[in-house]
Amino acid sequence: MILLLIGGIVWLIRTPGRPGKLDSFASCIKDSGALFYGAFWCPHCQNQKALFSSSAKLLPYIECSTPDGKGQIAVCTEAGIEGYPTWKFPDGTIKTGEVSLEDLSELTNCPLPK
Repeated sequence: MILLLIGGIVWLIRTPGRPGKLDSFASCIKDSGALFYGAFWCPHCQNQKALFSSSAKLLPYIECSTPDGKGQIAVCTEAGIEGYPTWKFPDGTIKTGEVSLEDLSELTNCPLPK
Protein backbone atom coordinates (compact mmCIF):
# COMPACT_ATOMS: atom_id res chain seq x y z
CA MET A 1 0.00 0.00 0.00
CA ILE A 2 2.79 2.43 0.91
CA LEU A 3 4.63 1.62 -2.33
CA LEU A 4 1.47 2.38 -4.27
CA LEU A 5 1.14 5.73 -2.52
CA ILE A 6 4.79 6.62 -3.16
CA GLY A 7 4.45 5.56 -6.79
CA GLY A 8 1.41 7.79 -7.19
CA ILE A 9 3.23 10.78 -5.73
CA VAL A 10 6.22 10.23 -8.03
CA TRP A 11 3.86 9.94 -11.00
CA LEU A 12 2.15 13.22 -10.12
CA ILE A 13 5.47 15.02 -9.80
CA ARG A 14 6.68 13.78 -13.17
CA THR A 15 3.41 14.06 -15.08
CA PRO A 16 3.87 16.03 -18.32
CA GLY A 17 1.71 19.09 -18.74
CA ARG A 18 2.17 20.33 -15.20
CA PRO A 19 3.31 23.96 -15.15
CA GLY A 20 7.02 24.45 -14.68
CA LYS A 21 8.48 26.93 -12.22
CA LEU A 22 9.81 29.10 -15.07
CA ASP A 23 6.91 28.74 -17.55
CA SER A 24 5.93 32.41 -17.38
CA PHE A 25 9.56 33.50 -17.70
CA ALA A 26 10.22 31.25 -20.72
CA SER A 27 6.97 32.41 -22.35
CA CYS A 28 7.92 36.03 -21.78
CA ILE A 29 11.31 35.44 -23.40
CA LYS A 30 9.57 33.94 -26.43
CA ASP A 31 7.06 36.80 -26.56
CA SER A 32 9.92 39.33 -26.39
CA GLY A 33 11.11 38.21 -29.81
CA ALA A 34 14.38 36.68 -28.58
CA LEU A 35 15.63 33.58 -30.39
CA PHE A 36 17.73 30.73 -29.01
CA TYR A 37 19.76 28.85 -31.64
CA GLY A 38 21.31 25.52 -30.72
CA ALA A 39 22.12 21.97 -31.69
CA PHE A 40 20.98 18.69 -30.17
CA TRP A 41 24.56 17.48 -29.77
CA CYS A 42 25.78 20.67 -28.05
CA PRO A 43 26.43 20.21 -24.30
CA HIS A 44 26.24 23.96 -23.65
CA CYS A 45 22.80 24.04 -25.31
CA GLN A 46 21.69 21.21 -23.04
CA ASN A 47 23.01 23.14 -20.02
CA GLN A 48 21.13 26.25 -21.17
CA LYS A 49 17.89 24.28 -21.45
CA ALA A 50 18.54 22.62 -18.09
CA LEU A 51 18.42 26.05 -16.40
CA PHE A 52 14.74 26.10 -17.37
CA SER A 53 13.99 22.50 -16.40
CA SER A 54 10.54 21.49 -17.73
CA SER A 55 9.91 25.08 -18.87
CA ALA A 56 12.56 24.72 -21.61
CA LYS A 57 9.83 23.49 -23.97
CA LEU A 58 8.47 27.06 -24.04
CA LEU A 59 11.70 28.71 -25.13
CA PRO A 60 12.04 30.17 -28.64
CA TYR A 61 14.48 27.38 -29.55
CA ILE A 62 15.65 26.84 -33.11
CA GLU A 63 17.41 23.55 -33.82
CA CYS A 64 20.27 24.33 -36.19
CA SER A 65 21.83 20.91 -36.69
CA THR A 66 21.00 18.57 -39.49
CA PRO A 67 19.72 15.20 -38.21
CA ASP A 68 23.11 13.57 -38.81
CA GLY A 69 24.84 16.26 -36.71
CA LYS A 70 27.25 17.10 -39.53
CA GLY A 71 25.74 20.27 -40.92
CA GLN A 72 23.58 23.29 -40.27
CA ILE A 73 20.09 24.00 -41.58
CA ALA A 74 19.59 26.97 -43.91
CA VAL A 75 17.68 29.19 -41.46
CA CYS A 76 20.66 29.17 -39.09
CA THR A 77 23.21 29.68 -41.84
CA GLU A 78 21.18 32.63 -43.15
CA ALA A 79 20.98 34.05 -39.60
CA GLY A 80 24.79 33.94 -39.41
CA ILE A 81 24.90 31.44 -36.55
CA GLU A 82 28.50 30.28 -36.08
CA GLY A 83 28.40 28.69 -32.61
CA TYR A 84 26.00 27.27 -30.05
CA PRO A 85 24.17 28.34 -28.11
CA THR A 86 23.54 31.72 -29.69
CA TRP A 87 20.85 34.09 -28.45
CA LYS A 88 19.57 36.93 -30.65
CA PHE A 89 17.51 39.73 -29.12
CA PRO A 90 15.16 42.19 -30.85
CA ASP A 91 17.46 45.15 -30.14
CA GLY A 92 20.22 43.46 -32.18
CA THR A 93 22.19 42.15 -29.21
CA ILE A 94 23.77 38.74 -29.77
CA LYS A 95 25.08 36.54 -26.97
CA THR A 96 26.96 33.31 -27.52
CA GLY A 97 27.55 30.61 -24.96
CA GLU A 98 25.45 29.87 -21.91
CA VAL A 99 23.54 32.95 -20.73
CA SER A 100 22.44 33.24 -17.10
CA LEU A 101 18.77 33.57 -16.20
CA GLU A 102 19.54 36.99 -14.73
CA ASP A 103 21.12 38.19 -17.99
CA LEU A 104 18.20 36.78 -20.01
CA SER A 105 15.84 38.69 -17.72
CA GLU A 106 17.77 41.90 -18.28
CA LEU A 107 18.07 41.45 -22.05
CA THR A 108 14.38 40.66 -22.55
CA ASN A 109 12.81 42.80 -19.79
CA CYS A 110 11.15 39.64 -18.52
CA PRO A 111 10.83 39.35 -14.76
CA LEU A 112 12.60 36.37 -13.24
CA PRO A 113 10.31 34.58 -10.78
CA LYS A 114 11.42 34.69 -7.15
